[in-house]
Amino acid sequence: MKIANKPIKSYLLIVLALTTFFGYASDPVKSQDGGIVDTEQEVKDYILHHLKDSHDFHLFSYTSDGERKHVGFPLPVIVWGENGLTTFMSSAFHHDDAGHVIVEKNDSRFVKIHSKIYELEEGATTVNFDDHHHPINAHKVLDFSITKSVFGILIIGLLMLLWFSRLAKQYKNKSIPTGFGRVLEPLVVYVRDEIARPNIGDKHYRRFTGYLLTVFFFIWIMNLVGLMPFGFNVTGQLAVTAALAVLTLIIYTFSAKKDYWQHVLWMPGVPIFVKPVLAVIELAGHFLIKPFSLLVRLFANISAGHIVVMSLIAIMFTLKNELGTVGATGLSLVLSFFITLIEVLVAFLQAYIFTMLSALFIGMAVEEHDHH
Repeated sequence: MKIANKPIKSYLLIVLALTTFFGYASDPVKSQDGGIVDTEQEVKDYILHHLKDSHDFHLFSYTSDGERKHVGFPLPVIVWGENGLTTFMSSAFHHDDAGHVIVEKNDSRFVKIHSKIYELEEGATTVNFDDHHHPINAHKVLDFSITKSVFGILIIGLLMLLWFSRLAKQYKNKSIPTGFGRVLEPLVVYVRDEIARPNIGDKHYRRFTGYLLTVFFFIWIMNLVGLMPFGFNVTGQLAVTAALAVLTLIIYTFSAKKDYWQHVLWMPGVPIFVKPVLAVIELAGHFLIKPFSLLVRLFANISAGHIVVMSLIAIMFTLKNELGTVGATGLSLVLSFFITLIEVLVAFLQAYIFTMLSALFIGMAVEEHDHH
């Protein structure tokens, strides 16, 4: 399908970039003095605020009668404190003038400070801070809450389960995929034939193709959704990328052949006094360097992309005095538009790299060496 002799995907990229720009531009938050974010420091704080996870889901903001209003919905707070498991909705942490509302539940008092939930000591009714604004009469709790990132993971996970269940059902019935399945099929074949099979080998690749497909589509979709102004910065959370890297670590550790461990622990063909040194290096590479490279590469690239896009959009606020409102907005629009198009490519590229490296590490572990 073409419009004016141009592929429709080009228009989709333009719509995505413009949506990102106007969505971020129209989504300022309150500064410390209650005004709209428009200074350099306030923009930096807002960018960091956007990259962090949160206990509620924010859709958009608007101004009515001079008051800034935020539209969204609360998410469940699930914490384990001194009195056991406690649950309530995040709307209980509504902001007052002080910014710290104490929630009394299950004979305990909870307060949220810098997006972290604390439990006040017994008998305390207010939060006391030290010189570095750290609470001195409260301690952190085990937080199992359904945060914005967890909510995004659940939604995308359910969508993937629905999409691929339908695709598998069509294959089972030996029919040609229809609907959205026709979009998924070439990508599934690509991951199988261009990533799994060459790196793992014809003998073992089928065992791990399901995992590689899962991480590829999960990371790719999450990266794309993260480009939306109201999206989830899931792959920009270190805990998420670390969890994905640990899953890969577990798979290639428990799937490794005896021959692989022999090469790791007692490298053949080298002097015996060098073998212990190589064993330490190989073990460090297996348990630390490989998973660390996976988690840091994905986390750093996605977070950097968000920071660059939002920083370019913020030009309209930080340079409006020098360039004027029209000039600053135009410059911001042009720069952020092209960077967003690059980020669409990066979203796919990072999913591809993570999947490729995972397949490579698994292939190294299950490879069978021929000894002469």
